[in-house]
Amino acid sequence: MKTTLDISDALLEQAKAVATREGVTLSSLVEQGLQTVLASRHAANLFKLRDASVKGTGLNPEFSDADADWATVRDMIYEGRGS
Repeated sequence: MKTTLDISDALLEQAKAVATREGVTLSSLVEQGLQTVLASRHAANLFKLRDASVKGTGLNPEFSDADADWATVRDMIYEGRGS
């Protein structure tokens, strides 16, 4: 696909010099540059959740009882915190 871009003369001259030095066309150099920039921006936008897992031996004894339902667990969590 052909398109027209307005870029500074200095940038164009630098790009032409690099393309000549590397033996590639200006079009391929520009395309490679765009691909690099777009890939880096995509990678920067990806969210990665840090590993916050902990090693342990399971629930505390007071929570491991068969009769420790959610209401009991919730009450123990908020014990002494005004609820």
